[in-house]
Amino acid sequence: MRTRIPYSLLLVLFVLLSSTFVLSQIQLPASDPQALALATRAISALTRGVSVNDVTLTGSAIWIAGSDKETGSAVLMAKGRGESRIDLTLTSGARTDVRSDIASVFPEGASSFDGGGQQPWSLHNCWTSASWFFPAFPLLGATFDPSIIVSYVGQETRGGTSVQHLHWYRYLSGQQPSVVALTQRVSTTDFYLDSASLLPVALTFNTHPDDDANTDILIEIKFSNYQPINGVQIPFHIQKLISGGLALDVAVARAALNSSLPDGLFAIAH
Repeated sequence: MRTRIPYSLLLVLFVLLSSTFVLSQIQLPASDPQALALATRAISALTRGVSVNDVTLTGSAIWIAGSDKETGSAVLMAKGRGESRIDLTLTSGARTDVRSDIASVFPEGASSFDGGGQQPWSLHNCWTSASWFFPAFPLLGATFDPSIIVSYVGQETRGGTSVQHLHWYRYLSGQQPSVVALTQRVSTTDFYLDSASLLPVALTFNTHPDDDANTDILIEIKFSNYQPINGVQIPFHIQKLISGGLALDVAVARAALNSSLPDGLFAIAH
C-alpha cells in the first residue's frame, strides 16, 4: 500500500531544500591566503613561538589634547585578544580606558577619570582591536578569528620604510545588510609590516563621535624600538596619532609577560 506524504510535510521539505540551495549560492567573504601567510610570519617574528597570554607595559607618557600637554606614567595591559586596560596618571589626574570583547555579546569599552564611574563607549567605537598597543594580539586575531577577513594590499613605502600592507575588517554573518556594512566599515584596520623584519611599524583605524558612526577620525599607532623580552619582540616606543597629530607618546621602561592578569581588571560596569 502506498504511503501518502502529507502536503504540509512536503511544503516544509521544499522550504528546507530551497533554503539550503540559496545558502549554498551565497559566497561568504574569505581571507586572502597571502595576507594570512604574512600575518603568520609576522606573529613568528614577534613571538618566536612563545605563547603569550597577557602583557603589561609600564613607562612614561605624554598626553596631548589640543594646546594641553601633560606628562605622567602609563600602564598598558592586555589579556588575550579581547581585553585591554590603559591607566594614565597625568598632571591633571588619572584616566583609565578599558576594553572587553568577551564578557558580552558585543564588544564594549569604557573610560573613567580620577576613580569616578565608568563612561561607556558607543558600540561603533568598539569593533577594532582592544589590544592595539601590543601588535601580536591583533595579528593573532586576524589569523585565528574566522569573522576577520584579511587581504593583502601590497608593498609600499611608509615613513621612508618599505612595508607590507595588510587590510582587514570584521564580517558579521546572518545580520541585516545594513548591520554587516556598518560593522565592516567601523572595524576596518590596516597593518603595516616592515618588509625586511616583518615587525609591525604601524596600524591605522578610525574612531568616531559617540553619536555619529559616519564621521571618521583617523587613528594611527606607530611602533618602534623593539626589544626582546623572554624571546618576544615588544615595541618600547608607542605613539598614538589622531588625525595626524600626536595625542599619546609612551616610552616603555618595563614589560612583563604571562603574569596571570585577573579578568576583574578589565570589567565594565553595566
